[in-house]
Amino acid sequence: MFDSLDPVMLARIQFGFTVSFHFIFPSFSIGLASYLAVLEGLWLRTGRDLYLDLFRYWSKIFAIAFAMGVVSGIVLSYQFGTNWSVFSTKAGPVIGPLMAYEVLTAFFLEAGFLGVMLFGMKKVGRKLHFAATCMVALGTFISAFWILSVNSWMQTPTGFVMDAGGRFLPGDSWPAIIFNPSFPYRLVHTVIAAYLTTSLVVGAVGAWHLLRDRTNPHARKMFSMAMWMAAIVAPAQIAVGDAHGLNTLEHQPAKVMAMEGHYDSHPGGAPLILFGIPNAAEKRIDHAVEIPKASSLILKHDLNAPLAGLDTIPDDREPPVSVVFWSFRIMVALGFAMLGLGLWSLVARWRDDYSTGRGCTARRS
Repeated sequence: MFDSLDPVMLARIQFGFTVSFHFIFPSFSIGLASYLAVLEGLWLRTGRDLYLDLFRYWSKIFAIAFAMGVVSGIVLSYQFGTNWSVFSTKAGPVIGPLMAYEVLTAFFLEAGFLGVMLFGMKKVGRKLHFAATCMVALGTFISAFWILSVNSWMQTPTGFVMDAGGRFLPGDSWPAIIFNPSFPYRLVHTVIAAYLTTSLVVGAVGAWHLLRDRTNPHARKMFSMAMWMAAIVAPAQIAVGDAHGLNTLEHQPAKVMAMEGHYDSHPGGAPLILFGIPNAAEKRIDHAVEIPKASSLILKHDLNAPLAGLDTIPDDREPPVSVVFWSFRIMVALGFAMLGLGLWSLVARWRDDYSTGRGCTARRS
């Protein structure tokens, strides 16, 4: 086992842990910043102290999440130069400026107005404070814009030239680098995921308080708002995910082959493998449960459309099928679970369960 832990694998394990831990916080804070702006805007419009109470409650949580995201992000940026020093040397002229733009346009904006948002409620006017909250929300989106541009460029690089030393240098057009082919899909997919993350966290907190007291107006309001968000963005996320998958098929077909578990090419229509156990040694999916030709229908909108398999990819370039195969299915299952939750919330509203309390059947703890 330990013989396979070469320096590259150790670097991947360390970097994978860091980026997985880090991403929890921006994925939450991006949506939460917008939620705070909505809460404060509703307070200014309606004058109801309920919205102000919710704003103060969630602003404390936002401060903690923002701080954890900054601290873990610093570690992540250092690992670009330690774990992947050769990559940084080769691609630094492209990804370095993009990450610098994120600091200059997003982080400074967030950090500058965050202090006003957290501590300036009684020191500045209401409208100026609301403007600061909106700037923090805007800063989180701009931060996502630049970071996802970097990530997307690493997936679908465009707009670069190579020098004699094998380094990636910017070409004549920075927009071609920034708006690379997968960037729009990845940006929208990730930002919607952030809103879904926030809606589920806020909804879970509201539900926990409702189990203790069904008449709690603050809990009912935050739960209601969270379920509205889930009902709206969950189906949108599925549609965007489908479009992102088609984009990936065009630019990174090997990734889609691994996601679908297609070790073999299917010239007459590929099946959709729902479940199975990838067998890398035999290059097949054992115990596969599949729907004939459904994969071609989803990816090509034609039951009989041919789809290439991993048999067209050299063995040394074949992606790790098991990780991608199962990660994709877990993602799809979670997406449809969120869709089901959003639909359930609409049914509960239609039945008036939110106002009568019939939707909360658990005893108070």
